[in-house]
Amino acid sequence: MNPSQNLINQINRLTTKIETQYPEIYHFIEEQPITIPSNNHCDTNDKTLLDYLDSLRQLLEHHLDTHRKNPKIV
Repeated sequence: MNPSQNLINQINRLTTKIETQYPEIYHFIEEQPITIPSNNHCDTNDKTLLDYLDSLRQLLEHHLDTHRKNPKIV
């Protein structure tokens, strides 16, 4: 498997995890300032994919850190 395909698989797995386990933050993915370009003539490379994967990881980490530090008061 080439590096780009590996990154795409990681992005897909993490996106699915966010969608199924953390649906409350899934809508933020579309609001991410870093996204994979959808233009047919753009140059998507491993750096672009890695940057996007990192942004997804940061989104999830921030969510988990925030909810660990500020538990809901019932």
